[in-house]
Amino acid sequence: MSPLLSLTTCFAVLPDPRVERTRLHALTDILVIALCATLCGADDFVAIAAWGRAQAAWLRQRLALPHGIPSHDTFDRVFRRLDPEAFARCFVAWVEAVREATDGEVVAVDGKTLRHSFDRASGQAAIHMVSAWATQNRLVLGQRKVAAKSNEITAIPALLALLDLHGCIVTTDAMGCQKEIARQIVAQGGDYVLALKENQPALYADVVEFFAEARATQFAKLAHGFHREVEGDHGRIESRRCWSVGEIAWLRERHDWEALSSIALLERERRVGEQRSVEVSYYISSLAGGDDRQARRLGGAARGHWGIENQLHWVLDVSFAEDACRVRCEHAAQNLATVRHLALNLLQQEHSAKLGTKNKRLRAGWDTSYLQKILTGV
Repeated sequence: MSPLLSLTTCFAVLPDPRVERTRLHALTDILVIALCATLCGADDFVAIAAWGRAQAAWLRQRLALPHGIPSHDTFDRVFRRLDPEAFARCFVAWVEAVREATDGEVVAVDGKTLRHSFDRASGQAAIHMVSAWATQNRLVLGQRKVAAKSNEITAIPALLALLDLHGCIVTTDAMGCQKEIARQIVAQGGDYVLALKENQPALYADVVEFFAEARATQFAKLAHGFHREVEGDHGRIESRRCWSVGEIAWLRERHDWEALSSIALLERERRVGEQRSVEVSYYISSLAGGDDRQARRLGGAARGHWGIENQLHWVLDVSFAEDACRVRCEHAAQNLATVRHLALNLLQQEHSAKLGTKNKRLRAGWDTSYLQKILTGV
């Protein structure tokens, strides 16, 4: 099934928020135009409507459009009122339809604030979205808005509940290192690698002390795994070393974490000229960790988590100008964020053009045949 066909199928069940007499334009037409315009460089409703008018002839070959191209006010009203939870569920259904399952896929879960989505007039703070990112397939799997006066701890379980985690390794930063989240990941058929910091004080203190003693004795008489990687470019040399230990029955008994099977220490050393910096991080995991192969897997998962910053959040800011977007009323910002995720997923799946995301958007805007290729896969 082509991405566009699967998209229209999944979104056909989306409830239309408008009363019957105001439905001059089909909801699917509005969504498809918004998506196409976003692929071509539009970042707000005025730009979306302007792109639609400029490409009206091309759109009429693919959509009914009995009343022409919707105005920017129509796009604004629909996206304000569209149920963001229903929209997110349709998005997840579409991703599952086009996603190629990869055993051992690292699914990074992290949050991002849409900085200009605040509205002083109504007292609305900038919204914060938690996203799940498949690091190997480079796909946004789903997203969830963090409720006002709450944090990611409540949003992560709701997001995970939407996803198929069988065979996946879920990673989070320290905010997501919670017993209930670990339990949910395992219940949904996944494994976890969770960053451990002082927000879990007793567990953190035990793990830090354990590794301090182990390194002081060079892991004498202790079954463990070790993996080292070195990279360098432009005068920078970065070395990453990971130690993992799987014999931690004492730690499981003391802290009672679901399926806790290993702990890991990841040390990153960075040299630029004469300057040297070292960063040490600790992780808990449901993966085994007693040999070098397992240490490599744990270290890879921990490193893969930061792909969500470089490959998703950075791209949304630089290539989609997400932080600069001033769409903010009602549900509009949240729904437009979902459209950006849709567009990014489609652009990531298009491999014929050796271009970055921003230049792919430019080319799609210049060349409708390339836009067609992004939408249909052929």
